[in-house]
Amino acid sequence: MNALNTALQQTQTTAKETTLSLPHQLKAQFPLSAKLAQQIAEQRQTIQNILDGKDHRLMVVTGPCSIHDPISALEYAEKLQQLQSKVSDQIFLVMRAYIEKPRTTIGWKGFLYDPNLDGSSNMQLGLEKSRELYLQIIEIGLPIASEILSPMATAYFDDLLAWGAIGARTSESQIHREISSHMPYSIGFKNGTDGSIQIALDAIQSASHPHEFLGMSQSGLPCILESQGNRKAHLILRGANSGPNYQLAEIENIKEKSKAELPALVIDCSHGNSHKNPLLQPEVLRSIVDERVQSNVRGVMLESYLVDGQQKISCEMTYGQSVTDGCLGWDKTQQLLLEIADSLRISQLKRSA
Repeated sequence: MNALNTALQQTQTTAKETTLSLPHQLKAQFPLSAKLAQQIAEQRQTIQNILDGKDHRLMVVTGPCSIHDPISALEYAEKLQQLQSKVSDQIFLVMRAYIEKPRTTIGWKGFLYDPNLDGSSNMQLGLEKSRELYLQIIEIGLPIASEILSPMATAYFDDLLAWGAIGARTSESQIHREISSHMPYSIGFKNGTDGSIQIALDAIQSASHPHEFLGMSQSGLPCILESQGNRKAHLILRGANSGPNYQLAEIENIKEKSKAELPALVIDCSHGNSHKNPLLQPEVLRSIVDERVQSNVRGVMLESYLVDGQQKISCEMTYGQSVTDGCLGWDKTQQLLLEIADSLRISQLKRSA
């Protein structure tokens, strides 16, 4: 008994608990209007139509590696929406708005966890600011994409996202497969950092089936969640530590390994596919578009912000520059996507001739 009391005392002295708003409370504080809910539903369907091949356009998920400043994020969103009107016949733009950052070891975990960028870990403020920002981006007219990292966080934003991704480090995680099976939007699974495709293929199969698993209700209570399965799961090729995997030859090898009909393909132009050099993303995207007729790639991902490169978190930071992975600046991004839209138009004309 004394040992038990000692253990309890140690737990109480080393662990700190801070309560957060419940999902339904945050949604009431920052409500989604019926008009915007309909907009999101239509955008989710558009994405699914693209992944199914019913819509010929290329989905482009583009935005900062990680959100850290709402003001510059909204400026980017405004620019992206203006660009959408110029490329909408060939490209469907989705804003990358990641509020969580997976870390190999330690570091800033993202806007949701530390919105002040000072180590204060004000997650309540992070939840509020993240949902507020998402609603503002949606009001601009853009669909939102984010990485599904913390299963608990999904309950706060499940009504706002149009597309989600499971990262290379979590594709093998059972709980991420389960939570993906419960989400109402398309979710892509990335191949492992070692290049393994089988992990992602297994994840897609798992997420497409119903599950019963431990979760959190909208009222914040522990509950059993029963999912129907996510039939919109697909594969994201992000390259590997050893190099890229976006080339047509690699895709053909993947088709053979899958021993079945290959899921819809989205290619991440960053990470291993660009050798972690953001300025090589245009080269990757051009190659993908050139081979798209044979590869059947449905979408791509770009890491892009207002300013090229990356910076460390400090007292004096460059406005519109990433604080995590390096990004392609806006001018280069806009020029690239206008060029790609033209290439897709030419390709479409050749096919119809």
